[in-house]
Amino acid sequence: MKAAVLKTLGTPLSVETVPDPVLGTGEVIVDVAAANVLAYARDVFSGKRNYLLELPIVPGSGGIGRVRAIGPDATRLAIGDWVFIDPTVRGRDDAVAPDIILQGLTAGSEAAYRLQRYYHDGAFAEQVRVPTENAVPIGAIEPAEAGRWLGLGRLLVPYGGLLAGRLRAGETLLVNGATGAFGSGGVAMGVAMGAARIVATGRNPQVLADLESRLGERVRTVKMSGDEEEDRRRMQQAAGGPIDIVLDLLPPEASQGWVRAAALAVRPYGRVVLMGGIREDVALPYAWMMRYGIEVRGQWMYPRDAVGRLVGMVRSGQIRLDGIGVTEFPLDRINEAVAHAAADAGPFKMTVVRP
Repeated sequence: MKAAVLKTLGTPLSVETVPDPVLGTGEVIVDVAAANVLAYARDVFSGKRNYLLELPIVPGSGGIGRVRAIGPDATRLAIGDWVFIDPTVRGRDDAVAPDIILQGLTAGSEAAYRLQRYYHDGAFAEQVRVPTENAVPIGAIEPAEAGRWLGLGRLLVPYGGLLAGRLRAGETLLVNGATGAFGSGGVAMGVAMGAARIVATGRNPQVLADLESRLGERVRTVKMSGDEEEDRRRMQQAAGGPIDIVLDLLPPEASQGWVRAAALAVRPYGRVVLMGGIREDVALPYAWMMRYGIEVRGQWMYPRDAVGRLVGMVRSGQIRLDGIGVTEFPLDRINEAVAHAAADAGPFKMTVVRP
């Protein structure tokens, strides 16, 4: 099969003929119709983002495709089924605290290298081998729609955060860092899950205005100034009442002050979910957290059943994927796709490769 291979950090991907994946028990082979190119893929492939991956590797985290072959333990999947290729692969030998990798992207932790060495290659290829549970049926679609269905990946990350925070219909949600790809997805998921009001923070006024016009009157936006106290006051003012849950999705370049401004805006007995990429430690007042029962938790990715739940929300019309702009490239132009993804990053935009 043809695949894009990263041999050395800092060098372009090369499109080569490589051996077809070999099916094993507990696995599925999928013919890849479309694969997402992350906005920060160039930083991963250059080594700027110090991700845990062993080279050479076929990158590509997640995709849409059709089942080509199934193992003897698959009881529901059938050859030809359209599936979402879930890149979040969990070790099967510890149900309580499994090691996790993002297939085709990173081992996640030193302990997960063994898992990555087996489920090593990702979706920038004509075929990919995944654990049976990572080929999630999405129902029949037209082949031309495959790229748009990759929008599931943009929504799954914030959906995982909102599930972790137990967002309930009628609550007020604050999405911190709402102008990025995942942050805007968090706002969309808040609307779909029935939040009464969603406060969306960011630095780009044009994107903030687009969120309000695109997602409706329940969305209120706050342009961040960098003054922690002032930003917190404006968040609470925009909420018009108590903020029940904060979902932080800030990028690596954001400051700890921005995280703290949002976290301290939550109501007594509220919940704060940390899913962003900042590298600094964040100081939160111990006495305030203890006295007011504040729940703070981290969340990486989403539970296994989230993909099927989200597919159901799309099929029911609670979430629409047709508002996402998709730019597609053939596999032979993978390096152009990587450059385009970095240059055209933002909410409701995706760069897709079509193996």
